[in-house]
Amino acid sequence: MIEKFGLYLVITNPITSYEKCTEAAVAEGLRYVQLRMKPGTREQILATGKNLRSITAGEQTRLIVDDDPEIAAEIEADGVHLGQTDMPIPEARKRYPSLRIFGLSTHNPKQAEEAVLVQPDYCGVGPVFPTPTKKIPDPTVGVETAGGIIRAAPFTTVAIGGINETNLRDVLRAGAINFAVVRPVCQSSNPRDAIRRLQDIWGEQLA
Repeated sequence: MIEKFGLYLVITNPITSYEKCTEAAVAEGLRYVQLRMKPGTREQILATGKNLRSITAGEQTRLIVDDDPEIAAEIEADGVHLGQTDMPIPEARKRYPSLRIFGLSTHNPKQAEEAVLVQPDYCGVGPVFPTPTKKIPDPTVGVETAGGIIRAAPFTTVAIGGINETNLRDVLRAGAINFAVVRPVCQSSNPRDAIRRLQDIWGEQLA
């Protein structure tokens, strides 16, 4: 089933705190928040992850941990988001059966086609635009290519990479159903307002 939920919040180096951004996400009813704590020691990620788990426990907001299924399982997160060079999804499913959700990053049509074989619960598609959130960024796919990948995908997709209030409408018009952001929320002193503005744009486009 292809889910439609709008904003998928990736929390990285927020100017408020990981906890405040997660509280805002829960208050606004977001489907997903991802803990992407870079740089961060294992102990720091665990401690923060446990705080976020306490905030999301019993709520509709699902907690995802970036890259590390072991930490995700240890903090009793809902799932893990894996990159192309991380542990393969079939192995992660087998080794960490407590996790319910397995996301996968895809950066081009070929990777999206190959993703069908491992049946992720959702795929990130991007980066749509240039973004400074990765030290070694993947090549930008652009709005039209991202839209084509999304329209062809048989699973839930999340457009990601450089998306903000200014360009979100273009991404949605190209075919995106859901989208992820980092900076528009994490660099806001009022993350709840930032979330609401983005979700309002999404709601207008999909109405």
